[in-house]
Amino acid sequence: MPLFQRKNSKLLPIKEKPFALEKELQILTEENLGEIFGLELISSEFALQSLRIDTLAFNLETKSFVIIEYKREQGFTVVDQGFTYLSLLLNNQAEFVLEYNMHMRTNLQKKDFDWSQTRIIFLSRSFTTYQQGAINFRDLPIELWEVKRYSNSSILYEQIKAGGGSASVNTFSASKKIQSVSKEVKTFTEEEYMQSKSKGKGREIYGELKERLSIIDPNLIPHPTRTYIAFRLPNNWRNIINCAIYRDKLRVDFTRSKPRDFKDPEKKVKYMQNSPEYFNQHISYIELGHEKELDYALFLIQQAYKRFLKNNN
Repeated sequence: MPLFQRKNSKLLPIKEKPFALEKELQILTEENLGEIFGLELISSEFALQSLRIDTLAFNLETKSFVIIEYKREQGFTVVDQGFTYLSLLLNNQAEFVLEYNMHMRTNLQKKDFDWSQTRIIFLSRSFTTYQQGAINFRDLPIELWEVKRYSNSSILYEQIKAGGGSASVNTFSASKKIQSVSKEVKTFTEEEYMQSKSKGKGREIYGELKERLSIIDPNLIPHPTRTYIAFRLPNNWRNIINCAIYRDKLRVDFTRSKPRDFKDPEKKVKYMQNSPEYFNQHISYIELGHEKELDYALFLIQQAYKRFLKNNN
């Protein structure tokens, strides 16, 4: 769909102005990693063995590395290249931990990282139909993002969504590299997360809460991880709430929030101690042990949602 810029009563077409060099896109992205993807830059042009990683980034919320590669040509295979980089990382964890510690001035060990949520992102002006079809697996830790620059200086980062395939990449590939990486790196579905939890009150409350969240905004999307299910808006990396299911309760985390940020007459919002150190943000939470508490929970979630919209417009 064409884009236009309004000038008085006329609509003037906004033309695309492609990046001439990969490096130009790389510099722009690295200087704005936090705003675009919510990531921390660890290293640019990180060389190891015979490979060079364009951008090595880190997700402080999930404690996992993210590799970003920039492509101008359209002839590369996203699965093969993606798993090559992931294999490099998993087979050289000590070197990546050292690079992280040097940048962040910490002294963490391999056990302090969640290697299962490692991801790779490919950025390009466009992807072929074949490349887009290649990511149509439920457990592929690879994301494709198209980046377009326009004549009015606007920049669009847009993720290419997989087609919702239910098959595993392991069933279509006999590659030892893919099989090895897939044992350690996991892409979780909501169904898999639910199945990992014992049946009980927590699962029941979550099911009803999810249904009622559509009242606040039908566009809220569940984003499952190994330890919780986050809810986001489309094309936005920021979690509005996180839901952690336990046998006898549901915990709802409010990201980037303190208890004082809420109108909470029943004083149910609690503060997660040391959350800035562990997750690089303040986190508050409530615990629900019965469906009758959902009305009050939605009252609080509505406040978090409105504050999110206000801070991200």
